[in-house]
Formats: sequence, C-alpha cells, structure tokens
Amino acid sequence: MLIIPAVDIKEGKCVRLRQGLKDQTTVYGDDPAAMAVRWQEAGAAWLHVVDLDGAFNKKPVNVKAIEQIRQRLTIPMQLGGGLRTLDHLELYVAMGVDRLILGTAVLKDRQLTEAALQRFPGRIAIALDARDGKLAVEGWVETSTQDALDVARALAPLKPAVFIYTDIHRDGMQTGPNIAATQRLARGVSIPVIASGGVSNLADIANLLPLTQDGVIGVITGKALYAGTLDFQAALQMAGQGQRP
Repeated sequence: MLIIPAVDIKEGKCVRLRQGLKDQTTVYGDDPAAMAVRWQEAGAAWLHVVDLDGAFNKKPVNVKAIEQIRQRLTIPMQLGGGLRTLDHLELYVAMGVDRLILGTAVLKDRQLTEAALQRFPGRIAIALDARDGKLAVEGWVETSTQDALDVARALAPLKPAVFIYTDIHRDGMQTGPNIAATQRLARGVSIPVIASGGVSNLADIANLLPLTQDGVIGVITGKALYAGTLDFQAALQMAGQGQRP
C-alpha cells in the first residue's frame, strides 16, 4: 500500500485545514516545494498536492508554487483543486503533472469529466469527497444528494486511473479513516481506490492494510505527518513501501 504525503497550498504556503474549512487553517511551512522534496527524500513514491485557493475560487491559483514542486520532484505527483475546464487540465499536463484530480466537475460538469477521461487516459483521478456518504463539492462547501458509490459505479466504465475517497468529517481530525465506507467503495468498483481523511497513527495504517485485497492501493495522509503522530518511515515499513500504481 502506498503511503502518500499531502501538500496543501493556501496563499502560497503549506497548510492543513480542519474538515476542509478555510478558516480552520494551520500553516506548516512557507515553501511547498521544499516540503514536497522533504517527503520525496523521506521515501515517498507519490505526492498528493491540493491547490486550496483553487478549490475555493473554481480555477487554478497557486500555479507558480505547483510548477516549482513539479520542477523539483523526481517522483510522480497528483494534483487537485480548481480544475474545472480542459484548459486547466492542459496547463498542468504541459507542466508535467502526472495525475489530475477532478472533484466538483464530476457532479457539476459530466461533459468535462467524460472529455477529460478520454483525452488524458490513465491521468485522471476522481475525488469522491463524502459527508455522511453523500458527495460534497465546491471546496466541500456544498453537499449533494448523490451517493459516492453510485457515482463511482457510473464513472467506472470510463476508466479513471483511481478513485480517491475522503470522509470529510474525519479530514484533518485524526480520528481514524472510515474503513467501512472505503471498503464498500473498493468492493463496489473495479477501479483502484486511495483512502483519505482521518489517519492519525500506525494503528490506522494497520487497519487499512487488509483493504488491499479489496482494491485499496494507497492512503493519503497530511495532518498526522505534520503533527508528528504518524512516523512516516514506520508507516512505509509497515506498508511494505508499495509500488507505483
């Protein structure tokens, strides 16, 4: 299983939010690229990057910071936040970003989602960010009536690279990932799943590892790494380092 560090960017800084709330911000560094390199040097096989300002403003914002990360990394990275048009995707494909994450567009612009999956095969991830099982959009400000698994099943035939499942109530809270909901999704589709939200310590990694047999290939973790409650080296060792999906 991949242990994927998260670098969330807000106003050019590396931060973490509580439950996605932009007024619940903790700053962990002024140089996101340096933070990205730190995780690469520590042994990360992938990096998860989010343009938080982009998510809230519905367009790419921290483009320069993301470009600096891509230039300094040798490992692959996935990027989300504010990707709402094919031009946005083209911008980052040209920059060399390996995988692009669509979230809000999945519910609000099915035409874009289908076009992106066709134009960039193997490079589009679908973010399923759920609050009580229902998908949330627009930087998690709006909650829809659509069930995460239903949406995943509808999109699976278009062959996204991966589904990223986040339980919003647990994100940044270090209360443990939602094992049951993650397993339900992974068992319900043939596309690989990455878990996100709530990881606190090695016990949470241990609880997720059995889900590899259901198709969970990785877990994204941010707050636990920055707060020091999860030892990255120990997590990598427990997960067997993992291979790039």
